Amino acid sequence: MGLLAVEGVQLLDVSGPADVFAEANVQSGSAAYAISIVGIATGSIEASSGMRLAVSEVLGDPDAKPFDTLLVAGAPHMDRRARDEGVLANLRTAADAARRYGSVCTGAFLLADAGLLEGRRVTTHWAMADRFASAFPGVNLDIDAIHVRDGKVRTAAGVTAGLDLALALVEEDLGPEIARRVASQLVMYFRRPGGQLQYSRSGKGRPAGRSALQDLQRWVSAHPADDHSVAILAQRAGISPRHFARLFRDEVGVTPSAWVEGVRIDAARRLLEDGHPPKLAGARCGFSDVETFRRAFQRCIGVTPAAYRSHYTGKGSSDW
Repeated sequence: MGLLAVEGVQLLDVSGPADVFAEANVQSGSAAYAISIVGIATGSIEASSGMRLAVSEVLGDPDAKPFDTLLVAGAPHMDRRARDEGVLANLRTAADAARRYGSVCTGAFLLADAGLLEGRRVTTHWAMADRFASAFPGVNLDIDAIHVRDGKVRTAAGVTAGLDLALALVEEDLGPEIARRVASQLVMYFRRPGGQLQYSRSGKGRPAGRSALQDLQRWVSAHPADDHSVAILAQRAGISPRHFARLFRDEVGVTPSAWVEGVRIDAARRLLEDGHPPKLAGARCGFSDVETFRRAFQRCIGVTPAAYRSHYTGKGSSDW
C-alpha cells in the first residue's frame, strides 16, 4: 500500500487512510496492509501543517516492488504546482504496475496530469471542481461523490473523504464485516449519508454579470422569501421578461429560476445549521411548501433538510 505525498501535503490525506488500513490489520488479525509513505525524493516531507513525514520509498525506484495499491494524497494549491515530467513518468509506470491506483482530494490533479484519469469517472474536492473540469475536459468529474470507483481507479473527495475511500478498499479486500469493525473502532460512518455538496461553500449565489444584474442579485440574496419570478425580476431591472431571461442566462450562466433556487437553498442551509426546523427554514426562504423545499434541497445537497440539520445540530431528523 503506497501513499504518495508531495511537499506541502495535506497531512490527513495520508494519515487518515493509513489509520484505516492499520486498523484493518488489527481487526482482521493479519498483515493485510503494509503501508509505505512514498516520496519523489529521499528524506522527509513537510506537510501543510508543518509536521514532517518520513519517506519510506521513492517513486521510480527501479529496485522497488510494484504497489498493490497506490494513492496520491492532495496538497493545497496542487492545481497550480509546476509539473516534473520525470515524476509524471514514474507515476504512470507505478500506476500501470499496480492492481489499483487513485487519489485523495486534490491528488487527482497529479493523476490527471499524468494522463491516468482520461475517460474515467472521478471526484475531487468540491472547491476545486471547476478548476479540475476546466483543466481536464476529458475526465468525467462527479462533483458530489464522496468517493468513486472506475475500473482500477479509486478517487476520493476532500480530506476526510480519504477515510471513506480507505474503508471502501478494506471492504473490497477483507469484506463488509471487517470494514464495519474498522468504522466502529474509528467512530466513523460505514456509509456516509449524502454526497460532498452538503459540505460545500461554493458561493454559487455570488453576484455575476453587469452591475445592474449584480445589484438585482444582491437584492434577491437579502430577500430570499420574496416573489422572484422572471416577470418581477425583469420589472425591477427595467427590461422585458424575455430580454431579462436571455441576458441573465448569458451573463450569469444559469437561468434566473435556477439561480434564485440556489440562493434560497444557501439561505436555508444557514438557518438549518443554526437549528431552525426545516419547515420554518423553507418558509423563510421562499419555498411554497415543505415538500417542494424537501425535494429541491435533496436534489441540490444530496440529503433531506432534516438530515442536514441533524448533522450540524444533533437534533432529531424527524423534527419538522
